[in-house]
Amino acid sequence: MGLFDGFKNQMRSVIEWVDPDPDILIWQWQGTNDELKNASKLIINPGQAAIFVYEGQVKAVHDFPGLFELKTANIPFWTTISKFMQAFTSEHKARIYFVRITEFLNQKWGTKAPIKYNDPVYKFPVGMRAFGNFSFHITDPRKFFTEIVSNQELVPISAIRNVIVDRIMTPLADVFAEASFSYAEIDKNRLELSKKLSEMVAPEFAPLGFEMSDFRIENTDFDEKTQERIDKISDKMADAQAINAMGQINNQGLHAYSTIEQLNALNTAAGNQNGMAGAGVGMGMGMGMGMAGGMMPGMGMGMGAQAAQAAPATPMASCGSCGAQIKQNAKFCPECGKPNSQGMVSCVHCQAQIKEGAKFCAECGKPQAASCPGCNKPVPAGTKFCPECGHNMTQ
Repeated sequence: MGLFDGFKNQMRSVIEWVDPDPDILIWQWQGTNDELKNASKLIINPGQAAIFVYEGQVKAVHDFPGLFELKTANIPFWTTISKFMQAFTSEHKARIYFVRITEFLNQKWGTKAPIKYNDPVYKFPVGMRAFGNFSFHITDPRKFFTEIVSNQELVPISAIRNVIVDRIMTPLADVFAEASFSYAEIDKNRLELSKKLSEMVAPEFAPLGFEMSDFRIENTDFDEKTQERIDKISDKMADAQAINAMGQINNQGLHAYSTIEQLNALNTAAGNQNGMAGAGVGMGMGMGMGMAGGMMPGMGMGMGAQAAQAAPATPMASCGSCGAQIKQNAKFCPECGKPNSQGMVSCVHCQAQIKEGAKFCAECGKPQAASCPGCNKPVPAGTKFCPECGHNMTQ
């Protein structure tokens, strides 16, 4: 460093934070050799404050805009000349820190892990995540500088945001537990919960020189196990409401519901691709619906009478003795009184009447299988002619 450079540094007289980075909260002015010229001019722009640290102590805090004159023991030129042999370094160390005191809006926050508490209504453990935003601003630059900043040259906004988020997590769990809101009531009470939390954590930040404001819970969700429990409760509540609704339906409502269901079935049957069979089913169901609803009473009675007339008759047969028409399953003829011979055959040995298909005669006890005298082939009992050679079995 030349002598001229030393003179040039001593002539530096205006100190200002120009175009501050929007993500920086505190910035240290980088002076030359830590020297400040006596009566240097300090410019503080709107939304800024300046902290003047001289010989290790905070000597002044300027927290409003303006032009200020600084007083130090570093006299221009004289300091440079007297310190020439010490590489232009002065023992009078001075630093300027600029602080942004504007409101920092829309700072995002979120729980790092689900908040655990017991649902006061349904009595099951809840794991809930919460998200939102808040604002903050520095209220006491001196206290904030001494408690948090110390000798840091740069302090980003994110550092303070992390401090706030870390300190609201434990109170947040307490607020949810003390509020006694069920999981289903949390969203509609978010403003109340936000207000309670702000009041609870305010004493935490005041000693650090800043204030949190406009804290908001914007959204909540649940961990997987809690969501499964909630889904089960929702299903059961839906079933209970359906049963309750059915209990409030009167007979007229039930009849209307039945009519609609029958119409749906009729439309389905009419659209069946089985042709006339489907149409017949649809017609039958439609007529049944009309009779159930009180429609077409005459038609309903007519169809009933026709159905009765169209019922199949009892099978009839002729009496084997007198030829009268009798029921096929009658045991005796009502005309001549003789036994009904339908389903009866003659024994191949004694010619007694036995039941068709019997293997032995009930009178002579002989088997009913016989052999043809002409070809000696077995023939069924009661056969009049041999199916093999045509021999007359009655001779």
